[in-house]
Amino acid sequence: MTTLHATNDDEFPKGPVRAIGVQSRSITGTMPDGNRYESSLERDFMFLLQFDTSVDVYTPQPLTMKYRGLDGAVHKYTPDGLIEWRADRHVDDPRPLLVEIKYRESFLGEWRHWRKLARAAQDYANHRGWNFRIFTEKDIRTPILDNVRFLLPYRKRASTAETEQWVLDFLHELVESTPETLISLLYSDKWNQAALLPVVWKLMAERRIGFHIDQPLSMLAPIWSSRSSS
Repeated sequence: MTTLHATNDDEFPKGPVRAIGVQSRSITGTMPDGNRYESSLERDFMFLLQFDTSVDVYTPQPLTMKYRGLDGAVHKYTPDGLIEWRADRHVDDPRPLLVEIKYRESFLGEWRHWRKLARAAQDYANHRGWNFRIFTEKDIRTPILDNVRFLLPYRKRASTAETEQWVLDFLHELVESTPETLISLLYSDKWNQAALLPVVWKLMAERRIGFHIDQPLSMLAPIWSSRSSS
């Protein structure tokens, strides 16, 4: 997820336009897809995007815009990222989304500055047919993030297509179950049940098994077949 589709390739430089620096609460690093983050909050936001099947492309620090600040002078501002959505997925607003990711404490005593900047960013985004939104830890660090961080590693878990299809077919017949009930119906001995459980998590991580993403995951959490009835 590193190619910017919503802009002209010649108009913006390749890669992030803002240098990654050491700041308060900063934790720099690189995601598996190559995208760089400069805070743990940005990293957590990227985890959510990796799990969101509606996201097509996420480009960190895609551009630098100019705006007039409270002091009347012209300042530069680099948003944290731009989200582009998949055309084959339904989203409430399909316009590319320019985003700023900030801890809520960053706004203390600076609300007038951020309100003016946000208004300028929204106007800039509207001019391009995009939208703009600020995300804080209240939006990002929710039970959804806990589930995403648990499930994402299982996407790389090796399993056979035959085993996966066996689990999916059986769950389709049940319609709804729980991880505990599903593996106990497929195997009676604990060793095979333990070996099968990662396959269930993998299928959930790939969104091939449905579950409530906003509720804590457990062996007793409801799961269901994502396959459409024929």
